[in-house]
Amino acid sequence: MRRKARMQAILLATLILFTFINLIPIIWGFLISIKQPADAFAIPPRLIFEPTAEFHIDVWVNRGFLSFLLNSAIIAAATVLISVPLGTLAAYGLARTRTKHAGKLLFGLLTIRMFPQILLAIPFFVMARWLGMIDTFPMMVMAMVAMNQPFTIWLMRSFFVDVPVELDEAAMIDGCNRWQAFIRIILPAVRPGLGVTALFSMLLAYNEFLFALILTGQHTKTLPVAIAEFGGEDINYWSISAAGAIGIMLPAVIFTLLVQRHLIRGLTFGAVKG
Repeated sequence: MRRKARMQAILLATLILFTFINLIPIIWGFLISIKQPADAFAIPPRLIFEPTAEFHIDVWVNRGFLSFLLNSAIIAAATVLISVPLGTLAAYGLARTRTKHAGKLLFGLLTIRMFPQILLAIPFFVMARWLGMIDTFPMMVMAMVAMNQPFTIWLMRSFFVDVPVELDEAAMIDGCNRWQAFIRIILPAVRPGLGVTALFSMLLAYNEFLFALILTGQHTKTLPVAIAEFGGEDINYWSISAAGAIGIMLPAVIFTLLVQRHLIRGLTFGAVKG
């Protein structure tokens, strides 16, 4: 018992240290965002200073970052609403298909995901320019759905595989067709997985930079692109960038905390077999 408690203490200490190391850049960025430039870039670093909210107010009030946040939210929400239902249907079909072609299709989807993004961004830009859809929400959402679909299908398929096929068969014996069995029996069983998939799909679309840089403009600019415009020679821009970076994290952190219980259930779904 003592050995087990000792191992748990060591594991807990290791996790705390690992978490603290990963939080250092975030903490440092937050400190820069509430310091005057003279304090933020002083050598050695100044731990005692007079905090200021000047740069946070400048970012969200004077520079219109609220509109960029709205653009990011619209693109992320539309991506989730399209990508997750389509990926769920495809994942269910691939999870229940016994033919050899299913494996080839899954490998093809994985190959698409492994492509360097710039190789896909160029065709999307050419297509958007030809269609006259540069700086429009539909084009950006289309690109995000295309990029997220392989990830969504692979993730949802892993959840469907953990659901016994006997549930489908039992539902169809009771009079359900394949669609009714999927909606009434299988989909509720993988609800935690749906939450996890939706969360990761939202984060991928919310944090996207390359496609947003190429496909958006003044009317659809997202937060990552807006933040990237600050920096360089003016030392104040670094503090503004830090304030924007902290601000862009807050919606994702708040949303993750709200769905934390469902997220944990989804990540551990199927891990324990009864």
